[in-house]
Amino acid sequence: MLIDELTITFKAGDGGRGKMSFYHKEKAGPDGGNGGDGGNLYVTGISDIMALDRFGGKPEFSAEDGNPGESNQKSGRNGKDRTIELPIGTVISDLDTGDTFEIIRVGQTFLLCEGGRGGKGNYDLRSSRLTTPKFAEPGTPGVVRRVNLSLKIIADFGLIGLPSSGKTSLLNALTNAHGKVAAYPFTTLSPNLGVYNHKIIADVPGLIEGAAKGRGLGDKFLKHIERVKEIFHCISVESDDPAKDYQVIRKELEEFSPVLKEKKERILLTKIDLVDEKIWMEKIEELKKLGTVIPISIYIPETLVPLKKSLDLLK
Repeated sequence: MLIDELTITFKAGDGGRGKMSFYHKEKAGPDGGNGGDGGNLYVTGISDIMALDRFGGKPEFSAEDGNPGESNQKSGRNGKDRTIELPIGTVISDLDTGDTFEIIRVGQTFLLCEGGRGGKGNYDLRSSRLTTPKFAEPGTPGVVRRVNLSLKIIADFGLIGLPSSGKTSLLNALTNAHGKVAAYPFTTLSPNLGVYNHKIIADVPGLIEGAAKGRGLGDKFLKHIERVKEIFHCISVESDDPAKDYQVIRKELEEFSPVLKEKKERILLTKIDLVDEKIWMEKIEELKKLGTVIPISIYIPETLVPLKKSLDLLK
């Protein structure tokens, strides 16, 4: 199952403690070295939408601490930096400060937690007034962020609709995505993605009435279509009331987010191979009052041509 939201702690490395030490008696004077700096913690964007799965069950990820200073004015080694890979579309929200960061492209990298500074050893703490300091500085702690990671899939187009409306089968036909399908009403646990002519299509798990208020899995996945350029609303020709099915989903979209209300949308009347042409033509006439309608069947290849042309024209 796709993990698309979790709370986790990211921590930069702590600075190493400075050394308090003195030369041998014949070489009087302090010689403690400085501690090493703690490693920084970076995040970077990758295309793998399953990348958050690796964080499951592990509450904290840290960069390396700096090593303590040593005698003979030898500084401790700096801690190694750490880079955390997050899928593009991840919103990082600091739960303590309210700061937010967003990964929007592959390779985007930024510093999330700065490493602590190494403490000074007693050699560097010498002064004209204090020639033999008998103390050293501790290192400063690395920055800690307790964050919420929320993935919003970045896709060009989104397929939405009630369970068993034909979304996954259509995605498979267009992109060879190999999503799971079934002949009974159910909702999948993960969005399926496919690529058609370099454009990403997301099949959002089947919504049910009340999804925007948390019923079923809908509210968990509605966020995945907030960023799509256009919505393709799948309605099965088997529906007894296609207009009602349409309104159920539209209501969920509008209640979940004003952004979704404004998205460009086309209606796909699916599975037209299952009924006589007269029946699906009547349902098209009904749906035309609600928007642009494209009748399709994955088993009648020519019916997919208008849809493919629409996808080709959209930028």
